Amino acid sequence: MAVRAVRGAVQLERDEAGHMREQVEELLTAVLERNGLVPDDLISIWFTVTPDLHSDFPAVAARRLGIVDVPLICAQEIDVEGAMPRVVRLLAHVDTALPKSRIAHVYLGAATALRKDIAQ
Repeated sequence: MAVRAVRGAVQLERDEAGHMREQVEELLTAVLERNGLVPDDLISIWFTVTPDLHSDFPAVAARRLGIVDVPLICAQEIDVEGAMPRVVRLLAHVDTALPKSRIAHVYLGAATALRKDIAQ
């Protein structure tokens, strides 16, 4: 097993707590499924949100999925002029046998434009 980092992002349609939880749950589920991971494989997850999102913490979605014994942290992205609005990003550290080249980074919806080079 090796420690690997998995990236992901989703753009929200609006800043509402329920919508954020739904979209982040979808993102986390996709990260786990596409990489053949289970919650016990997670070491930690770092979430960031753009400055225009204030309705909830993305970590709430992880807890609702049953990810309860994994360290989670939320932070705000830097406010770069012209950056895509309403984006939640994640960086998950995981234990996996997958080589770096097989890690599936997950960018959902409009967020695929953020990293066309690695978006699945």
